[in-house]
Amino acid sequence: MRPLVIILGPTASGKTALAVRVAQQFGGEILACDSTQVYRGFDIGTAKPTDAERGGIPHHLMDLAEPTDVFTAGEYRRRALVVLDELGKRGRLPILTAGTGLYLRALLEGLADAPERSEELRARLVARAARRGHTYLHRLLRRLDPPSAARISPNDSQKLIRAVEICLVAGRPLSEVHHAGREPLKGYFPIKVGIHPPRELVHARVARRVQ
Repeated sequence: MRPLVIILGPTASGKTALAVRVAQQFGGEILACDSTQVYRGFDIGTAKPTDAERGGIPHHLMDLAEPTDVFTAGEYRRRALVVLDELGKRGRLPILTAGTGLYLRALLEGLADAPERSEELRARLVARAARRGHTYLHRLLRRLDPPSAARISPNDSQKLIRAVEICLVAGRPLSEVHHAGREPLKGYFPIKVGIHPPRELVHARVARRVQ
């Protein structure tokens, strides 16, 4: 079993700084686990580390896609597994800076065997929601899959569309799909390190980034 260090916290800069120090001390390389840092050009708002902040440590899983591309948790997992395998062959310690819980769960717990996106179906759902009101998608999901509707906010249109899409394409509730076919990460034991700075410090850093 190989160690996999996972650094969690509210500020990307703080996680990067700690990850770099761990990598320097223990011979590691850093894997970003962030659904916006995977896109090229999204540098400031995502606090993507600069060359100076990276401290000479290789960073992986950033700048993978164009802003117009669709990039999923499944694609992140596939790419992360390739990087982990390559680091293992070189005897390097993998260090994740985790910013997106879905991506982290996809890597550690695996993903259900859910159907691919259907752009045609999604367009129809969006059009119907525009005609019938913003609660239409949630009402539809309540009929198709009450447990999923109970945990998804009526205002979260992206998750609602995906949930309805899976129900219709797979022919069974999302809650059933999610409990089948998962393949967790094997060969690693996660070591989670949490950063918990004072809230006023977090707010100050966010304000500086906005400016």
